[in-house]
Order: sequence, then C-alpha cells, then structure tokens
Amino acid sequence: MPGTNPRELGLLADCESCFGLCCVALPFSASADFAADKDAGQPCRNLRDDFRCAIHAELRPRGFPGCTVFDCFGAGQKVSQVTFEGRSWREAPGSARQMYAVFPVMRQLHELLWYLAEALEIEAARPIRPALADALDRTERLTRESAAVLEKLDVAAHRAEVNELLLRTSELARAGLGGGERRGADLIGARLRGADLRGANLRGAYLIGADLRGADLRQADLIGADLRGADLSGADLTGGIFLTQPQVNAARGDNATRLPAALTRPAHWPDTASRPAGPRRRPSGRRNRR
Repeated sequence: MPGTNPRELGLLADCESCFGLCCVALPFSASADFAADKDAGQPCRNLRDDFRCAIHAELRPRGFPGCTVFDCFGAGQKVSQVTFEGRSWREAPGSARQMYAVFPVMRQLHELLWYLAEALEIEAARPIRPALADALDRTERLTRESAAVLEKLDVAAHRAEVNELLLRTSELARAGLGGGERRGADLIGARLRGADLRGANLRGAYLIGADLRGADLRQADLIGADLRGADLSGADLTGGIFLTQPQVNAARGDNATRLPAALTRPAHWPDTASRPAGPRRRPSGRRNRR
C-alpha cells in the first residue's frame, strides 16, 4: 500500500513536469477571476511554447486571480508523465482530446487521495483505518490505469464510495466537540467574527465573503466549503478536517491565520488583517457539493 505523505503520493503540483494542462484542458469565462473567455481544449493566450505561463508573476494584477487559486493535486504531472509517458499534446496532437478528458478525472482521483491520506493520519479514525487504507490503495491504482480506462471511469461513483468513509472519519474526529451541523449552509457574507466553530460540520457550506476573522475553526469539517473571499485573518484552522490548498488560496487571511501543517500561507495574503468582508452577490452557478 502507498504511504500517506502527499509528496510521496505525488499530490503536490509539479508544473515543471506538466504540459500546461490546466491552461489548456479547462475552460474559463471572463469574470473577476479571469480576464478573458477560454474554451476547454484551447490553450490560454498566456501559455508559452515551453508550457510556462508568460505572466505567472503578474497573474493577479493582470486579471487572472483564478489561476493563483487553482491546484491540480499533482494530476497534471501524472497525466503528462505517467498516463501519456511524457509525450505532450504538441508532440502528439492526436492524443490531445483524450489527454484533456483524462486530466479532470485524474484531478478528482488525486483530490480523493489527499483526503484519504489525511484521514489515515487522524487518530480518531483508527477503527476504520483498514477500510481507509484499502480505499487509498484502490484509488491510487486507478490513477495508473490507461487513458482509455480513465476516460470512461465512473469517477462520481467512486467518489460516492470514498465519501462514505470520509463522512465516518469526520464524525469520529469531531465526536464530543459539539460544533454543530451547518452542512451546506448558506453563510454567504455571514458575520462570524470570533465565532466558536470548533468541530462544526461545514461540509459544502457557502462561506463566500464571510467575516471569519479570529474564528475558531479547529477540527471543523471543511470539505467542499466555498471560502472564496472569506476573511480568515487571525482565524485558527489548525486541525481543520479535509481543508485543501485551493480553498485556502481562494480565501483572504494574514500572518496571524493558523493553518494545518500540510498547507502553506498563500503569497498574496497581506501581513495585516484585511477589512471586514461585506455580503457578496450570490454567484450564478453553485459548485458541486459533497
């Protein structure tokens, strides 16, 4: 069985080993996150011939903050170097369509590996560790299937199976903390400054633009929570369950924000607390929730 270290599992993005798949395979629309429209399969106008971003150091001021939030969990290099054995879509144009189709599937599998690896490290989840270890092993083996298999994989069914284990892990980890149930709650622009949310179930909660300054989010289940624009200045998220780097990247924070050890403070966060976040207009399309 594979280990549980994200680096050993290849879950940390290595753009040097990727064919710029996030800049080609995925679509985006002109918005506050992206300065232009781009169809799936169309290379971003800023993608260079060497698969590097021409404006990487200036993405935010140039109108592409969405790029700084995205994280593929290492799926890009897996598809590039393992599934397609190091042959890029430029070298083998005939593989492009399939490569673009496989990339989002691989990203979902790698995201599941991230959650399962974390779950295996949670002491309270000891009673279900054999099941978690088996799920991690099966998921990792799926990532090494052929492109033909991955393209047709029912990844939604696999996610649903794994999610049952993640739910049980969350319940075990939060037992006795009395954090409350706010799964899928509409907390857009909510005033939660200094709130005691320790051990809360915030799975899939909409926390867009919420004021969470100084909030206690220790051991809170944050899987799928939408933290876009949420102010986490001074908040304590240590021990937060199933929190990912993309969620942190999408939020606002400062040098007083406490994060789980596996995550890093985004470079665009200021060194001082941000201003209170006011209510924001509800986004036109909601993301899938677990």
